Amino acid sequence: MGRSFESIRMGVREVSARWLKASKALKKEDQIYGLKVAELARKHSSEAFYALDDPLEVAVFSVLVEIVKDMDKAHSENESGELAISE
Repeated sequence: MGRSFESIRMGVREVSARWLKASKALKKEDQIYGLKVAELARKHSSEAFYALDDPLEVAVFSVLVEIVKDMDKAHSENESGELAISE
């Protein structure tokens, strides 16, 4: 018999797929950001699923980790006198 419930990773993939679809409904200039958020949702799903059991929570956690990393990087670059440029 197979599983009767989906794994967290599969759930995160489904959340990310829905976010990709939603990104296409955004204004043209905002679509790239929606796509990036959907991509970031999967970035830490393998690690985060050990502590979290809700696919949406894992996806949001992953995105927030990456946002904080980008903020720290920009802050460090600004303190060192370099110009911080968002990708």
